[in-house]
Amino acid sequence: MSKISITVLSGSREKVQFAAMAASVAAVSGFDVTVFLSMNALPLFLRENAPAPTNEGAFGELMEGKNMPPYLDLFESAVDLGDARIYACSMAMDVMEIGKDALQPFVTEPMGLTKFLSEAEGGQCWSF
Repeated sequence: MSKISITVLSGSREKVQFAAMAASVAAVSGFDVTVFLSMNALPLFLRENAPAPTNEGAFGELMEGKNMPPYLDLFESAVDLGDARIYACSMAMDVMEIGKDALQPFVTEPMGLTKFLSEAEGGQCWSF
C-alpha cells in the first residue's frame, strides 16, 4: 500500500480545504494517510471556539459562497471511510496550551515531529 503523509500548517481556507480533499480522496482510494496538524492550522480543529480559516486570495472568497463539503467533514470522512490517522503536533499543543480533549474527536493522540517523520519515511510527503 502506498503511503501519504500530509503536514497542515496554514490556517488559510484554500490550503486546509485542499489538504482535507487530498486526505479524504487518498484514504478512500486505499492509501495509508497520516495527517500532522501544527502551527496556524491547529486552532481550526478545536471543538469549541475554533476560528474560521482565513482567505489567502480570491479563490478562498469564492469558496465561501459555494456548497463545498467543510474541511472538518472531509478529514473526519478520511478517518471513517479510509485508512487515515490525524495527529496534532505535541509542540504546538504545548505552545498554545491546548489539551487533547479540546480537539475534534477524530484527531488521535498528539505526536512529535520526530515520530511523524519516522512514520512518513518511504512515502510521499505533502505540506499545506
